[in-house]
Amino acid sequence: MGDVAMLVPVVASLAEQYPETRITVLSRPYARPFFGDLASNVNFMEADLMGEYRGVKGLNALYRRLAAKNFTHIADMHGVLRSRYLRMRFNLGRYRVEHIDKHRRGRRQLTSQSNKQLKQQPTSFENYAEVLSRLGFPVRLQFTSIFPPEGGNINLLPKAVGPKKHDEQWIGIAPFAAHPGKIYPPRLMEQVIESLVSDYPSARIFFFGRGKEESKHFSEWCQRFPRCLDASDQMESLHQELILMSHLDVMVSMDSANQHLASICNTPVVSIWGATHPYAGFLGWRQSPDRCIGIDLPCRPCSVFGNKPCLRGDMACMNNINPQEIVKKVEETITIKNKEKL
Repeated sequence: MGDVAMLVPVVASLAEQYPETRITVLSRPYARPFFGDLASNVNFMEADLMGEYRGVKGLNALYRRLAAKNFTHIADMHGVLRSRYLRMRFNLGRYRVEHIDKHRRGRRQLTSQSNKQLKQQPTSFENYAEVLSRLGFPVRLQFTSIFPPEGGNINLLPKAVGPKKHDEQWIGIAPFAAHPGKIYPPRLMEQVIESLVSDYPSARIFFFGRGKEESKHFSEWCQRFPRCLDASDQMESLHQELILMSHLDVMVSMDSANQHLASICNTPVVSIWGATHPYAGFLGWRQSPDRCIGIDLPCRPCSVFGNKPCLRGDMACMNNINPQEIVKKVEETITIKNKEKL
């Protein structure tokens, strides 16, 4: 989901700078809220790869459906097995096709445990824009939010959220991720929540994330701390979650999809990095490196995606991050946001 969300600023820039070009984004159904109202010349086409378009037979059917739309240019922004197969079919059909360069060599050097080269790699936004440039559509990346400056329509949210009072701070916390190397320990995150509740007694804290583990901790924290809400449990759709994110003063997130969802809503993110590193190119759109929290260790980063076992065995990259460092960054971000409102 994060990779698809990172495509939004690039597609929005393309649509604005080439208003006569019709753009169709092909992705899984969940991504429709990202692109559905992005621009009048952007269409979204969903593909159920586990159902209607499952396997080679399904991909062949998907190719025929795509070919019938008479596209002139094809951009493979994913570079995985399924998209490579479709790319091959389009190449055989003599379409104009380009695909993403993920700069795997540079990322291997970044995560190597011998002769590690701690250098910034091209971001996903730059990689996506490079594909468009090779297709003949160079773009200047300029994007703010999928919503108007005032945020999404808050009246579309459940009653449990309610209106935002003038003197309230709304803080989002997305403390989980797909892989252990990207998860800040819940016992330490609980200390972060406790400090924020103490420092901001009028604040509301919204938890984002779905799954049994998430629900278990969110339920415990909501019972223990006042003015906390399991937002993902209350929301009926991803679109509603995005609306809520657009009204947050700050989001605390791991290196996960929620970082990117908040970013395309123009919400500042305090991001926490363990096994991974912003240098791999996955920092959220327009997010400041100053709001990234991580510990310098000889072994870090050890993984591009956080899916490798800890080499030390103690997850020091996460366990040694002081909760108060996160609290301080949140407070700094809220202070800056308040000054911007004046």
